[in-house]
Amino acid sequence: MRLLFLFTFIIVSISFFGCAKAQEEKTDLTQFVNPFIGTAPLTDPSQIGYTPPEGWRVWAGLTYPGTSLPNAMVQLSPITEFGSGAGYEYEDTEILGFTHTNKGHWNLCNIPILPVNRNSKKPFKSAFSHDRENASPGYYEVYLEDYKVQVRLTSTLRAGIHEYTFDQASERTILFDLGKANNRVSDWKITNSSEKVLEGFQRVGGDKVHFYVKLSHEIETVNIIEEGKRDGYATVDIKDGGDSPVVLQIGLSYVSEANAKENLEKEVANKSFDQVHEEAVDTWNNLLSHITVKGGTPKEKEMFYSSFYRSFLWPALRSDVNGEFSDETGEKRKEDFNYYTLPSLWDTYRNKVVLLSIVRPEVTADVIQSLVDKGHRTGFIPTFFHGDHAASFITGSYRRGIKDFDVKKAYEYLLNNAYKEGGTRPYINEYIEKGYISDPHVENPHVETKAKAGVSKTLEFAYDDYALAQLAKEMGDEEHYNDLMKRGQNYRNVFDPSVNFMRGRLENGDWISPFNPEYPYYEYMYREANAWQVSFYVPHDMPGLVDLYGGKDKFEAKLDELFTKPWNPEYIARNVSGFMGQYCQGNQPDHEAPFSYYFVDKPEKSQKVIDKLLADYFGIGEHGLAMSGMDDAGEMSSWYTWTAMGLYPLSPADTDYLVTVPVFDEVHWKLGNGKMLSIYNPSKGRELKEIIVKDKKNSNYFISHDLFKEGGEIKLVTE
Repeated sequence: MRLLFLFTFIIVSISFFGCAKAQEEKTDLTQFVNPFIGTAPLTDPSQIGYTPPEGWRVWAGLTYPGTSLPNAMVQLSPITEFGSGAGYEYEDTEILGFTHTNKGHWNLCNIPILPVNRNSKKPFKSAFSHDRENASPGYYEVYLEDYKVQVRLTSTLRAGIHEYTFDQASERTILFDLGKANNRVSDWKITNSSEKVLEGFQRVGGDKVHFYVKLSHEIETVNIIEEGKRDGYATVDIKDGGDSPVVLQIGLSYVSEANAKENLEKEVANKSFDQVHEEAVDTWNNLLSHITVKGGTPKEKEMFYSSFYRSFLWPALRSDVNGEFSDETGEKRKEDFNYYTLPSLWDTYRNKVVLLSIVRPEVTADVIQSLVDKGHRTGFIPTFFHGDHAASFITGSYRRGIKDFDVKKAYEYLLNNAYKEGGTRPYINEYIEKGYISDPHVENPHVETKAKAGVSKTLEFAYDDYALAQLAKEMGDEEHYNDLMKRGQNYRNVFDPSVNFMRGRLENGDWISPFNPEYPYYEYMYREANAWQVSFYVPHDMPGLVDLYGGKDKFEAKLDELFTKPWNPEYIARNVSGFMGQYCQGNQPDHEAPFSYYFVDKPEKSQKVIDKLLADYFGIGEHGLAMSGMDDAGEMSSWYTWTAMGLYPLSPADTDYLVTVPVFDEVHWKLGNGKMLSIYNPSKGRELKEIIVKDKKNSNYFISHDLFKEGGEIKLVTE
């Protein structure tokens, strides 16, 4: 009898713990994601760093709350103001429509659709309340007060699903506001091809976005007002009868309406709204479950998973389900890879595309091949905005084991970037000849003075040279490796030891004078920064930078001043905000600086800065929904994600990661091969004293990417 009891107890225990483990694995991590973070403005001058001029909205996120899947073609989200960053501004009280593409950079917001009623007139808009608004990954819901419609939205990779529950079942109408988008619309068309089907396109710039719509209810009439015009629109009257919700399914394509139809039919088919929503939740849970955490506060967990979520909304898919896409020239193509938009590399090369390469290596390979494909026409790999950071992205990805792209062509085009004028790197001949890029002498320069941003370009090109040198080494190209490594030291050419700052130079080599290291410029000497904010940017040679400053003591003192010297509130640059001393968390150029204390063996000083930034510069403002600056396609979010879990890719072209103290007691990475990489902080201290990797004391502050292949444990000794 005792044996039977014991056997029964063991079976029940195994069943209980097995169920508990399964329950833990099935935790809905989307519950911790708040898509509204980043949609609200900063209004408090003490958080901004200055008093904004009247009428300015400080960029404190520029995110959108709508539904999307990871790196999808469709981002279906409400729009409250056209021409704004992501279209949705939390303080607004009216919704103008629901658009199907988004990034947060004042572009896209294509195909606006809004449920209205038969007697609605221009301007089409409806009041709404945040009390009747909800959002989560793959889902958005709101009640339109003027039209008395409950709206629910969800999406697949290439399709959006709208569900409209009208309070009144009669006189239901749907607005297609096709003359509007975040950029100028040059043409549009809509046709009624059957009793429940619409199709058409919207052309904005070089993009022609095709759509195919299936409705759950029959169409009575389609009213087209000024077709193809910017002030034009169409209203679609739904036949009366029955009070069931009107469901609108829309497929998108950048190739044709036929492809939009196929995208819709393949991805949605006969699924209900709830089925599509459930699949979206599963997709996001599969991605979010790559990293699980224990400990931390509710806010830290919300910020972590919200940031992790936003790190995977861009770049966006452009290939259809049949493999076709429209390339840079507008030609319809079909290749053996998925075509993606250009990553926002000036922002995201620092950390986000590294996160992408680890969590979604197959997508990363396709994103890189898309860059190579874009380069076929010109012979140069394109960049985004500033710098040549495809060099870092491609090199780092290749060295992490992502090789399913044409690396020879990528390398050829990156060499063109680094050596040939007329391509990705402006002023490259001057850079090669002098070892720096000069700026002109300007009397009384101001924030918006137009020039070369020579200091920023020199520093960034020097890092890009170092990054490309690592790829040259992988390719066995010793000649270019040696030359590019030498060029990687060009950062020294813009360091003025008389003032201990990176400083602009004139064409004749003289230092630009007068010189105010606190004054920010958009592109004179510096790119969206001041001298303080770029003078610690040498991620590939921090020991060399320490020596330039005169050794560890002087470098440490300079860092102390960076984080404590008050910002002058008279210095106003719109996208430079959120200061800790002179350091700016609200823009990218100095995001490496908080880690610099490691190079004078003072990790505890870095940790104090990092902890304050994580606690006080994210999820802030009146509603706790603002960020200290623009999210920039997820870079700000990715910075939080990396730093909160205790790792940072300081030099993204390299394959090691700086170890910091996570805000969580435990962090677990689920690796693609079924293994696990775990980080533990058992004493819960904030001062890093020692790093134990696989039960052995680590000799420095970095861990190798090999741990992301082999798995293992990192234990932190902290006080």
